[in-house]
Amino acid sequence: MDKSLVLAGKAGLIPGDADKHLRYRLGKFAAWLETEARPWNDLDLVAYRDHLLEGGYASATVTAHLSTVRGRYRAILRDNGARQSLFDQAGAMLRETDQGDTPANRAAVVGELVTRIKNAIDPKAAPVQTITHQDRPDAAHLRLTKEQASALMAAPGVVSLRGLRDTAIIALMLCTGIREAELSALEVQDLRQSLGGEFALHVREGKGRKERLIPYGDLDWVVILVDAWLSEAGISEGFVFRGYFKSFRIQRPGPLSVRAIQYILASYPLAISGRLSKVRPHDLRRTYARRLYDAGMDLVAIQQNLGHSDLTTTLGYIGELDAGKRKPKAIYQFDLSRLADRKRLLG
Repeated sequence: MDKSLVLAGKAGLIPGDADKHLRYRLGKFAAWLETEARPWNDLDLVAYRDHLLEGGYASATVTAHLSTVRGRYRAILRDNGARQSLFDQAGAMLRETDQGDTPANRAAVVGELVTRIKNAIDPKAAPVQTITHQDRPDAAHLRLTKEQASALMAAPGVVSLRGLRDTAIIALMLCTGIREAELSALEVQDLRQSLGGEFALHVREGKGRKERLIPYGDLDWVVILVDAWLSEAGISEGFVFRGYFKSFRIQRPGPLSVRAIQYILASYPLAISGRLSKVRPHDLRRTYARRLYDAGMDLVAIQQNLGHSDLTTTLGYIGELDAGKRKPKAIYQFDLSRLADRKRLLG
């Protein structure tokens, strides 16, 4: 059976809706098989593991790659079409070696091939040594200080339409901890919802297809900032954050993509520890969590606001927290008088 048939999904072994990470990992493995001139059923995950490690991949990444490959091969062994292809291939092998091409001999060859594949994909056959981290240095994951967060919000300015939009994006992510995909999907009606009588942002579908509401608390000033953007952009319904064509005069109909949001944040690097550092959307989620934790918010309340599932069992025991306990404190400030300055400067 040709490896391209298996790994390229011709037999349905890579679903059409497979995510990009799975496709990337299997594509990389297929390329390695090609380079090594190995047939698909002669896999050596020890050699592939070493190849990835020598290429500079982290242990956790190598583990993920090997796990994906093992999963695909398990799918191969469960697939009747793949087993039939092995049976047909066994016949050719027997004829090439002048052995009797009988059903019994074919079954014996297939059995041997399957056993070798199972042995090769056994996790014990290609272990990856990992380091358990009790602590990580701050540089490993960027969390902005209150001053750095304020500097980032001020960086785009509010005079230009682009600056006003980017300021609203940064501020909303800092004040709610939402993911870039959640920001992209945000619609106007999501801005003003309620949870237990508390003014809240509605995330209709977060990671894992989970819906949640995030109280603004003392950070509700961010809605005024977003409203200013919506007013200037002429947006009254639909997606909150839109892109523009190069002239920044004609608005694109759809929402900003995740890639565009990442690019916007990267456009405003901060001076951190003596060097300019680009900020990523997930850095703002970490900042939200850390600043609220430092301000005394309950850890589980922060987890609920972020939509994490790590403490599912604990949340099941304590039930839904009172929304008042989840209200953020005034951990940031933005000078809203700058909006008035914008109108004055634009005349």
